[in-house]
Amino acid sequence: MTNQPNISIRDYRPSDLRAVVTLFSTSVHGLASAHYDATQRLVWAPEEADLQAWQVRLAALQIRLAEHREQLTGFIGFTANGHIELLFSSPLYARQGVATALYRDAEACLRSLGVASVFTEASLTARPFFTRQGFSVEQAQTVARGAVTLQRFAMRKPLRP
Repeated sequence: MTNQPNISIRDYRPSDLRAVVTLFSTSVHGLASAHYDATQRLVWAPEEADLQAWQVRLAALQIRLAEHREQLTGFIGFTANGHIELLFSSPLYARQGVATALYRDAEACLRSLGVASVFTEASLTARPFFTRQGFSVEQAQTVARGAVTLQRFAMRKPLRP
């Protein structure tokens, strides 16, 4: 982690919707290209995002945003039962501690709620990050989106008091 930026973390606001969706798409297309081909990335993050569907999805999660000088650098979405559903960082800030800061923030919140373990479905790209955070693979999974398949991993980490 060289040149680690000064990151601030805050709660999501509805006015952040477009920026979050744009960062998601930029991250998928920019960071996952080593593990997923163009067709897979387009199924995962279509060129035209359904903002209404995203609004509904995000409303069901606790969303925390990372910013550097008021620019969105990443976000995490999780539920009170310990499910990390979304964790994405901007390619401009990849490997600079953004995802780690977001994950630590979420874990602290979940620990304060008394959650016994955290779990996620990690992409091929995200698996090494979650392994470094102490997660273990429980199961390899294949997700089908029409005729396109994507590999991911069900991962879990126990939280000790």
